[in-house]
Amino acid sequence: MIQMAARLSTLPRWALVVLAFASGGVGALAHDPFAYAAAVFVPLISGFILLHLSPSWRVAFWKGWVLGAGYFALTLTWITEPFQVDAAATGWMAPFALVLLALLLGSFWALALGLARWAGGQGWMLAVTWAGFEMLRAYIFTGFPWATPVQAFVNVWAGQGLAWLGPHGLTLLVCGGVAAVMSVPKIRLVWSLPFVVLAALGLVPMTDRDVQMSGHTVRLIQPNAPQDEKWDPEKIPVFVNRQLDYTAASGAPDLIVWPETSLPYLAENAQVVFDVIAEAARGAPVVLGIQRREDGDFFNSLVVLDEKTQVVQTYDKHHLVPFGEYMPAQWLFRRVNVGGLAQRAEGGYAAGPGPRLLDFGGIGTALPLICYEAVFAHDVGRAPNRPAFLMQLTNDAWFGSRSGPQQHLAQARMRAIEQGLPMVRAANTGISAMIDPNGRVVSSIGLNLAGFIDAPLPAPGTPTVYARTGDLPWALILLAGVFAMVAARQTS
Repeated sequence: MIQMAARLSTLPRWALVVLAFASGGVGALAHDPFAYAAAVFVPLISGFILLHLSPSWRVAFWKGWVLGAGYFALTLTWITEPFQVDAAATGWMAPFALVLLALLLGSFWALALGLARWAGGQGWMLAVTWAGFEMLRAYIFTGFPWATPVQAFVNVWAGQGLAWLGPHGLTLLVCGGVAAVMSVPKIRLVWSLPFVVLAALGLVPMTDRDVQMSGHTVRLIQPNAPQDEKWDPEKIPVFVNRQLDYTAASGAPDLIVWPETSLPYLAENAQVVFDVIAEAARGAPVVLGIQRREDGDFFNSLVVLDEKTQVVQTYDKHHLVPFGEYMPAQWLFRRVNVGGLAQRAEGGYAAGPGPRLLDFGGIGTALPLICYEAVFAHDVGRAPNRPAFLMQLTNDAWFGSRSGPQQHLAQARMRAIEQGLPMVRAANTGISAMIDPNGRVVSSIGLNLAGFIDAPLPAPGTPTVYARTGDLPWALILLAGVFAMVAARQTS
């Protein structure tokens, strides 16, 4: 690394900026739709090289920002898609959204490199700060842990480490391994060999593994309603009837699941439609996404219909999408006539009270997650009790037809691995899937297709280490690492 850094140090500043941005961009190849997991090591290795090349914490900060901006700008290109649904009104916001989001998320990497250089610039320090700021990114300002580097491992054996370490512990392990490999001189390279071997084995694709099945079948409904047509009065009957036909199809599922906001009505006005749905279901309970209003507030919700057409259970989404389902600092954005993309009322949706379980009798209990809520490992861990399965209803039509829906599915698979639980996933335009406790897709409906599948429901696995501990141990370890950095700074 020293020789490489020496050569790079002779380059002009603009060339280093371009290389840092490009190195971050290569990391996008680690995520769907490309899924070349090894590519994630390019920005990680580059981060340690940039740290070595930085004479001060300010220089490290700016280099880290460029590296992070490149990574997030190319990984999150799908963020422009929601603004194209009504391009005439919101299309102009798309490039600003991508640039600002890349800069915002890149600032976490900037802080990681800057703080590590301030403390002394040793590799282990960057491992601590990088993992620490990735954890902070999952929590601060309601959190946005999309495209965390270890998301790249969902298709390979390394991803199974999520069951033991969770996303933040695995991030610390990976960054620590890179630090070890990048920090040792050639004469002591043998000490880095275990990390190299572990990385090589971890990048082997997942193979089939037998899982125990529950004996129950879940029907997943995918109407494929494009977002720009979903609320078109002429198209609404097409999409509703399509879902009814799939619900009434032959077979005897134990549970039927429709996607997020699958009906264009408020729940209190939909009883006539509920009657038709329950008749089509022939006695099977139906879960469907719908909006509802209570005491003047609007909620993004799901309801459970029984065989008597009654709403017997309701869940309100509690982790809402900022700038999508509600507007932070609404008083400010109202002045420039900017509103949320998916919000129903002025000010957006109201948040539900938090995680709760739905009881489906002999099938077991489920932890419901509406769309964005499946991104947060710590939210899933807040369930009041351990469910038999996770259940995500989502409308990924907002995310376009390329990387967004595929990356969202990858995160649903992460949650299954972390908890050792199957995931039932119904998505409007795809990808609907049954995911086993190892994070493998057992059966699915492809992107931008209409249809349904009767998917066998896997049995829950044993509780994982991460399911029992959550993020607290890693938060304490990272905090201890920060104290050690401060101590090293004071003694240097």
